[in-house]
Amino acid sequence: MTPNHVKRKLSAGTPSVGSWLNLGSPISAELIAALGFDWLCVDMEHGQIDLSTMAAMFTAIGRYPVAPLARIPEISEGAIKRVLDAGAWGFVAPNVKSRAEVELMVAAARYPPAGVRSLGGGRHTLSFRADALTYFGRANDEVLVVAQIEHVDAIAKIDDLLSVPGLDACYTGPNDLCASCGLPPATEPAEPEFEAMMQTLLAAARRHGVVPGIHCATPEYATRRLAEGWKLVGIANELRFMTGAVKAAREAIDLGGGLRPPSEPPPEG
Repeated sequence: MTPNHVKRKLSAGTPSVGSWLNLGSPISAELIAALGFDWLCVDMEHGQIDLSTMAAMFTAIGRYPVAPLARIPEISEGAIKRVLDAGAWGFVAPNVKSRAEVELMVAAARYPPAGVRSLGGGRHTLSFRADALTYFGRANDEVLVVAQIEHVDAIAKIDDLLSVPGLDACYTGPNDLCASCGLPPATEPAEPEFEAMMQTLLAAARRHGVVPGIHCATPEYATRRLAEGWKLVGIANELRFMTGAVKAAREAIDLGGGLRPPSEPPPEG
């Protein structure tokens, strides 16, 4: 069975850097997977992606040494079971705000007697390159369980959330966290109130042995957060990378010097 290299890295205190996938495209997933990230997270909360498309994206990602993760659309046993059975090596649960939600996440991610995950078919064995019995015996140790902290109420009771046994990591979403406390939504906020929450989260994660994670928009911001001790670091998503590159290219075109917009035909003669 292929070991979950992301979980191994994080357990050893080594940073793991990845990105997100919002386009429901196995082809774009494969293209991004070829570029060397540790993990790619398929976004089923905000992306227009169904289960069969997600499974196809996992298949494409699996051609490379990249861990396929998923952000589930809701915190429920069914949502967790489906993404894991489709081949996810771990999942991110959105907007976690209660200890009960964390306990549900941990239980749903593990087979009995450690949890309540039901044994069933799917492509989970293919994703880990294992037979069914090996997968059922080792999956509890390989699946990565991540709670997304993106509300001020979660920060207020962060010790209660992160002290749940079996939680591997937390991951903060800056936009929603800012919006929840009246700050302007931003991917890389500069407000002191936001930075205070980040340091509260980082310290709590260290106290409870939970891997601290954060979403970043730029390589520079990711580098800064890695230097602070954040270990599970995500940068942008393929949609932002694509539109950013296209916008930069379009704006860099000099329409003078004989160059014309594509809609303008060349002169005749």
